[in-house]
Amino acid sequence: MRLIRITSTGILLLLLGVAAPTYAQHEQQGEKQDRHEQQQDKHQQAKPEAQHARQHGQDQGSRPEHAQQQQRHEQNSRQEHAQQQQRHEQTSRQEHAQQQDQNNRQQHAREQQRYEQHSQPERAQHQSSPRRSPEQARIQHSAWQQHGSERWESEHRTWQQRGGYHGYRIPDDRFRVYFGSNHGFRIYGRPFLVVGGYPRFQYQGYWFSPVDPWPVYWGDNWYDNDEVYVNYVDSGYYLYNRRYPGVGIAINISM
Repeated sequence: MRLIRITSTGILLLLLGVAAPTYAQHEQQGEKQDRHEQQQDKHQQAKPEAQHARQHGQDQGSRPEHAQQQQRHEQNSRQEHAQQQQRHEQTSRQEHAQQQDQNNRQQHAREQQRYEQHSQPERAQHQSSPRRSPEQARIQHSAWQQHGSERWESEHRTWQQRGGYHGYRIPDDRFRVYFGSNHGFRIYGRPFLVVGGYPRFQYQGYWFSPVDPWPVYWGDNWYDNDEVYVNYVDSGYYLYNRRYPGVGIAINISM
């Protein structure tokens, strides 16, 4: 019995000696497995965080670039709109100027045509008018000479100084065709009268009566030789000598 007990005890110790290392090894493997699984869990958890961080960083980096692109797009749009507006305004101004120039040319052509139509009878009448007799020439010369002035600057008066012009007014359409600085004529050979000691001549159906003296430096025969024209200046009519365009004689007009 004692031998059996000893033998059983030895076998039990032997089994414990074999099982203990095996159990310890198994425990170590289990701990390793647990640590490996924990590391994998941490790694798996770290992946979304890292991915989220990278995506967040990409978003943060793309925002300034997107804002710059948007700003460049808006700037280009404004510049293109401004250029289109400028081109449109320039085209409109050019078209308006061309239209205005065309209208001016057409109006000038119509006025020139009317002038030629009305000037032909006037020129024919002037060319066919009989020469003055010596007596007529003496009367006209005497009437003009009586109203020459050596101190014209101090003796003449404008229509404003006279209180304004109150005589007949030539219609604008006829004035543009027959009068102004572009429509000169000579007094010689035209119908002539002396009224109240002042000379009076006729042109284009109107009678013109000087109410101002004429400067003697115009010459003795300026009314026969020089080209004159009638202009409307400062609310009144004046007779100008083409050779002295800065000097105007106040005249009254009647039918």
